[in-house]
This record gives sequence, C-alpha cells and structure tokens, in this order.
Amino acid sequence: MTFSVRTLTTVAFLVCFLTMETAAQTTGEWPQWRGPNRDGISKETGLLKQWPADGPPLIWKAKGAGRGYSTLSVSGGRLFTMGLRGDREFVIAFDVATGKEVWATAHGSAYHDSRGDGPRGTPTVDGNSVYALGGNGDLSCLDAKTGKILWAMNVLQKFGGHNIGWGISESPLVIGEKILVNAGGPGASIVALNKKDGTLIWKSQSDKAGYSSGMPVQIGNTTQVVFFTDQRAVGLDLKDGKLFWEYARAANDTANVATPIVRGNHVFISSDYGTGAGMVEIKADGKAQEVYFTREMRNHHSSSVLIGDYLYGFSSSILTAMKFDTGEVAWRDRSVGKGSLVFADGNLYCLSENGVVGLVEATPTGYHEKGRFRIPQESLPTWTHPVVAGGRLYLRDQDTIYAFDVKEKK
Repeated sequence: MTFSVRTLTTVAFLVCFLTMETAAQTTGEWPQWRGPNRDGISKETGLLKQWPADGPPLIWKAKGAGRGYSTLSVSGGRLFTMGLRGDREFVIAFDVATGKEVWATAHGSAYHDSRGDGPRGTPTVDGNSVYALGGNGDLSCLDAKTGKILWAMNVLQKFGGHNIGWGISESPLVIGEKILVNAGGPGASIVALNKKDGTLIWKSQSDKAGYSSGMPVQIGNTTQVVFFTDQRAVGLDLKDGKLFWEYARAANDTANVATPIVRGNHVFISSDYGTGAGMVEIKADGKAQEVYFTREMRNHHSSSVLIGDYLYGFSSSILTAMKFDTGEVAWRDRSVGKGSLVFADGNLYCLSENGVVGLVEATPTGYHEKGRFRIPQESLPTWTHPVVAGGRLYLRDQDTIYAFDVKEKK
C-alpha cells in the first residue's frame, strides 16, 4: 500500500491535532500560551461555581519570577515562565505542588522599557523541551527537566529584524517538527525552524514583527499558519511558507497583539487603538474572504475566547459578549475593568490590569458575576494572563506567582 505526500501530511496534522486534544483533557496541563489548543479554554470540570467573599483559598505564593509580563505554562508537575533578574532574562521552572524553584536558566539579554522591563512571551512546552522567546528576540530550547540549553539563537540578529516598540512579545508555535516565530526580518518575517536544532526550514514575507502569536488552521488537506504581524494577518502554508492570503483591515499602526481565533475555516482577527475586528472565511483554494468587520470588539493586550457560538473578550476596557458568526453584540459590562480572561467549566476567569480577579458566567443572556477578589500589585499593570490548570487558578504579578484552589469541594 502506498500513500501520497499530501496524505501523509494530513495524517501528521491529525496526529498533532489529536495529541493537542488529548493534552487539553489532561488534568493539570496548560503547556503553552492560552492553553493546550492556544484558545484560552480549559477542559477541566468540577470547579467552583461561586467564590467565597474573599476569593478562593490561596495554596501558595512564590517570589522569584523576576520582572516581566511572561504568562505561565504548566506541564509535568512544573510551572514555566520567564523573568528578568538583574541584567539577564531567565527561563524559570517552579514546582506546582509547592511553588519552589526547580531551576532557572539565563537565556538572553535584559529588555528594558518605560512600560515595564523583562520578557513578554510565554514558554511553550513540547514533550521534554521548553521553547522560550525573550523580549530582545533571544530564542532558546531547553531541557524541561534540567533547564539545560539545547540550542539558542537571537532571531532578530539571525534574520535581520529590528525590535519593536514594546519588545518581542510572541509565544512560539510548535507543530510537528517545526517551531514558528514572527522574526520580522526582510524576506524572513515568519520563519519555520527545526525544533530539534534550530536550523532553518523556510522563511517567508517581509513584515515587521507584531506582538501576536501564531495559530494553525486546517483547510482540507493543507495546514495553514496564521500570524498577525506589524501590518496585517497572513495565512501561510505550514509546509513551505507560501502566502495564501492577507487581511489588513483589522490591523492598526501601533500594536497588533491579540491571538487570532480559529473555528473551522473561519478566523477572527482583532486589535485596539480604535480599529476593531474582522472575520474571514478561508475557501477551499486557501484564499480568504471577509465575512464582516466590526468596531464592537477591539482586543488590546488580551484575546477573546470562543465558547459555543459566542466570543467573550475585552473590547478595549469593556467585557463584551458577541456572536461569532455575525458580530452581533449580546451584552457589555465594565466587569473587573480592562484585562484578560480564560475559560473553564462554564465560567470566565477575568484578571484586570489593576489586580482585580472576577469569575463570570459565560452566557450570552447577560452579565452574571460569581465572585471577585484582588491580588496585591507592584507599580506596573497586571498584564500577565490567568491560567486554570489542575484545579488551580495561577496568577502572576511581576516577581510574584499565586496559586489558588478553585476545585469544588465534595
């Protein structure tokens, strides 16, 4: 029996997709930016439906994450993040049971900015490896158990790019044997590297880097990767980097940050600074066509989540529920204030940039809050996004990480 290259490529994608789906159902696993499927959704159940007046119980609080806005990844009993210590950026692993540091590895130079120093991206855990991209473009592959660096490069230097206004903020996308990043170089805006040794597989386009992170989308037998660069969203062939489509209407001239939302062959792209969002449909030939454009969802540093037929996200500072297929708004509420959110077991876990944490029912019928509390803040906004894994809510504010018990008691 023989198989075509296209058939084998499709099988490989399905194996990768099923692996991601399995991970999504594994208790305690949140191995990359926005969770197992990069969509902000936890598959966990049995979580609290209402919080106590002072919030869920604190399991532990740990210092040592360093300065920065890197969110947390959870895998194999470890919590991974990045932070600035002194004049070096570090990739750091903590024990999820105790919050104690397991290892810390220097991997890049210090990124400094008036809006907050340190790394912005979230480590991606793939098998026994951790991939981390720092604020100055330092990309490292580390052994998840020991923290030993397996290979490293600076993607800006390697591909001729320049750092962007508030620092490289992307979380690497790993698919099969490839790791993909928006390096922002001429002829090398998006690059696909061999995840085992960092060697170049392909490079494509010439856009400067955005602040967003890539998403895969399957169209028939072809896997596309969608990136939101400095000037547009693009859909590229995972195999060779060929450009299938571009969509610039949802981009702005300041900062494109939100991760694209994918359902089937539809992709939702959003940005703030007064811009808005667009939905595109990818046709069988791989090209994309706009379905609608709206100014009712303007994601800034946070991405929406898609639950059923509705998107829930912060349109600038207002929490908004919007029908995915049409852009029709169901409700708006100021909620906890401008922030970020993830979904688990029927509820939205919202974290404002002022340190207010809220539990909100994910329903298009109206805004229903199930509790709130506040974490102490340092002098900078709380821009690190929440994580729900293993019956816990993990939050980070600069050097401090919090682990709260959100499991329903039997």
